[in-house]
Amino acid sequence: MALGVIGGSGLYGMKELRVLKTQKIKTPFGAPSDSYVFGNLNGKDVIFLPRHGKGHRILPSELNFRANIFGFKKLGVKRILSVSAVGSLKKEIHPGHIVFPDQFIDRTFARNSTFFGNGVVAHVSFADPICKDLLKTTSAAAQRAGAVVHTGGTYVNMEGPQFSTRAESNLYRSWGASVIGMTNLNEAKLAREAEICYATIALSTDYDCWYEEEEEVSTSAILEVIKKNVAMSQKIIMEAVRDIGDGVCPAGCHKMLANTIMTDPTKIPTKTKKNLKPIIGKYIK
Repeated sequence: MALGVIGGSGLYGMKELRVLKTQKIKTPFGAPSDSYVFGNLNGKDVIFLPRHGKGHRILPSELNFRANIFGFKKLGVKRILSVSAVGSLKKEIHPGHIVFPDQFIDRTFARNSTFFGNGVVAHVSFADPICKDLLKTTSAAAQRAGAVVHTGGTYVNMEGPQFSTRAESNLYRSWGASVIGMTNLNEAKLAREAEICYATIALSTDYDCWYEEEEEVSTSAILEVIKKNVAMSQKIIMEAVRDIGDGVCPAGCHKMLANTIMTDPTKIPTKTKKNLKPIIGKYIK
């Protein structure tokens, strides 16, 4: 079974990935960010998707998160590693460090983050939004790859595309958050509904603007750190793929929809059942 990899800012491909083919996927939610790239990495089948499209042409708020995750589900992916650039909210998380968050705070307001609606209601548990097994495996791989690793912590998902005000940045610090980014929460919510294991490899590119000992965040400074982080993220994925299992998730991600669909099956519209078959098919006939 293939491992899904979502590449974030700066990671639009992987030179070590032996590409076998590319494929466009149709979904009931529209088109994913780009074609899915099928390949082999360290003897493991990998399906790669550039989150913002090749050339980084899609804003965070414009991303079709539902189509991206649905595409992976349709292709049979059971586990997703998501690479993301983030700003640090803690002094000990330096630019260039790698963070594996295990919690999120949602500050978005303009996104679709559920497959449900259109006649079917479900309420999935999201108390622990990251797959504990995938996090443990990937964090260990990052340490072997030589990264400075912070395991655990809270990722604030802001709307963007602007960076935070200083007041916002200090507010998030007062909440005890570790990093801030613009994309991963929505992926995690949808991966949970799709019963796909999900973990974030968060690449610290800068201190958010709370850190007044340095200049305000600039895109050029972030891009410079991103270039260095991309090489490390590829090493981490190379190291991790050997240990990531293909079977049933020990943390139970594969059965998170069980007993969560509230709607009487006889009341669900036929079209909705058909569209969501890859998601709900094993529970609703």
